[in-house]
Amino acid sequence: MGKRLLVQRRGRGSSTFRNPGWKHEAPARYRPLNLEELYAKTIAGTVVELFHDPGRGCPLARVKFEDGVEMVTVAPEGLAVGQKVYYGAGAPISVGNVLPLGKIPEGTLVCNVEGRPGDGGKFARASGTYAVVLAHRDGKTLLQLPSRKVKEVSSHCRATIGIVAGGGRVEKPMLKAGKMYHLSKAKSFKYPTVRGKAMGAYAHPAGGGHHPKGLTPVPRTAPPGQKVGHIAPRRTGRKRGGTQQK
Repeated sequence: MGKRLLVQRRGRGSSTFRNPGWKHEAPARYRPLNLEELYAKTIAGTVVELFHDPGRGCPLARVKFEDGVEMVTVAPEGLAVGQKVYYGAGAPISVGNVLPLGKIPEGTLVCNVEGRPGDGGKFARASGTYAVVLAHRDGKTLLQLPSRKVKEVSSHCRATIGIVAGGGRVEKPMLKAGKMYHLSKAKSFKYPTVRGKAMGAYAHPAGGGHHPKGLTPVPRTAPPGQKVGHIAPRRTGRKRGGTQQK
């Protein structure tokens, strides 16, 4: 009898690979979207708590607004407990305030940017990341994402002024295996992983023998268990046409 491959076990979704959602404090999302409220008035809120969410690299902030609504969101760098933050189109351009992109001046650094109005925040949410507002045109806003890609989104999408806190996290080495072990438990990925060629022949198609065994490429559409070894690239060669992003 052979042994199930890692990709097969991952597909079965046992507790080893299941997301430990019960450990998470709260989803980091903006308050429910109301365009009339967003543009008609500016609501003040107070940061009541800054806390850590397991499996997340950046801290979260709990904000309580004057109308009684609570919001848990990604904390930008420089935010402090007790600080006043403002939500709405008329909010000043200062760290922690939430505005629609159309009301944010060009060149401003923003984070936790929505992809569609009301989705709660999709881009620039990892620790130390930010997006840059490049231009406004015809109800759309051009953003430069942390990957340097330029993306066009609706000017009604909300964003937080500032850079996500916790920058420099990836510069610190893990130093010992236990750190990576606990991180994997919080983020639900398998650790440690073993190379297929280091296994026995019963455990993996690439296992067994004392010399490297080159496997023939398999189709990208192959099922888990057959899809091991050299897998065809998505594309080859230089990209032609279009603008080159530097």
